[in-house]
Amino acid sequence: MMRFVEILRIAFDALLQNKMRSLLTMLGIIIGVGAVIAMVAIGQGAQTSVEAQISSLGTNVLMVFPGSTTRGGVMAGGGTGTSLTEEDGLAVKEQCPAVAYVSPILRSGGQVVYSNLNWGTSLQGGTVDLFSIRDWQLQSGEFFTDQDVRAATKVCLLGQTVVRQLFDTQDPVGQTIRIRNIPFKVIGTLKPKGQNSMGQDQDDLIIMPYPTLQKRLMGNTRNWGFLMSAVTKDQIPEAQQQITDLLRARHKLGPNDDNDFTIRTQTEIADAQTATTRIMTYLLASIASVSLLVGGIGIMNIMLVSVTERTREIGVRMSIGARKKDILTQFLMEAIVISLLGGLIGIGFGLGSSGFVSKIVGWPTFVAPVYIVLAVFFSMGVGVFFGYYPARKASLLNPIDALRYE
Repeated sequence: MMRFVEILRIAFDALLQNKMRSLLTMLGIIIGVGAVIAMVAIGQGAQTSVEAQISSLGTNVLMVFPGSTTRGGVMAGGGTGTSLTEEDGLAVKEQCPAVAYVSPILRSGGQVVYSNLNWGTSLQGGTVDLFSIRDWQLQSGEFFTDQDVRAATKVCLLGQTVVRQLFDTQDPVGQTIRIRNIPFKVIGTLKPKGQNSMGQDQDDLIIMPYPTLQKRLMGNTRNWGFLMSAVTKDQIPEAQQQITDLLRARHKLGPNDDNDFTIRTQTEIADAQTATTRIMTYLLASIASVSLLVGGIGIMNIMLVSVTERTREIGVRMSIGARKKDILTQFLMEAIVISLLGGLIGIGFGLGSSGFVSKIVGWPTFVAPVYIVLAVFFSMGVGVFFGYYPARKASLLNPIDALRYE
């Protein structure tokens, strides 16, 4: 232990004798590690943000649309057919034990008027289950009921964007708004959810019973699809399989027939989104890692210069009993100290830079502790890798030739 401390002390003394050169040598490592940490922090923050936005879609969500993604060898796309019926949704709810909630989902748009104000917004129709599937929480008022759905009652709930545009600070509950000149009673408002992963405002909407939207505003009975929720997250694949088997049986599809419906799960959406951000993080981190390579080359260059400058010192040490192993360890330790100090400063620089970017741009940042530990060990690895050759060169010097060196 004492020997290690002594080697470390000598390494620090040697570096302090050339402070500016040591600092400039560390600069490459500082920039490299800092850039990698900053890129990872921004990338992980973006990934965390995407995951949060995906989770705002609802709880264990499955989306079932009419139309097949592959029909007759041609990409048709979900939502291009009319194969789903209300009876399909009822059958899924009754016969698929892995499915907890089922709601038809209809979407339209319309101009909403209150007093002398108007606002164009999204209209969504569903059943009572829609609020559980999407995990909508009440800000005020109440949800509509099964009776409202059966009777196609002209009631609705407003998202916070619509509330701000039409009512400002006034409580909208109990008020009457007009949608396409048809009066609707506001029975509740929804807590805000913010933007989704596509940048769309999830609070700019009005939700009403789907028969109301069908019959009173859309003028048809076409069912665009269903939102469903698995009992648990782990049961999403099981629920997807149960829904597929049931709908194929109900639609009398043969073994070789393509599905006439499309199922998308929350997991698939999350995997696709996070995969994109993960690839971008790796790409940016890889580009930033080039600075570490440059920094490592700088360490090797300076250590070679140091060996040349201290050739006589090496000869003196060897003549009084220092072994090749001791010389190798000494110069290797100096390289490790340079790279490790640069790495530690770089970590601080990277965390500070990512925090600055977060404040300026508004992006969240996050760095898992494991990446900081990896950065420390990687810095040490750079020192060992690029410092070994100069250290070995120093240890192989002939003591007589070293003492004669001027």
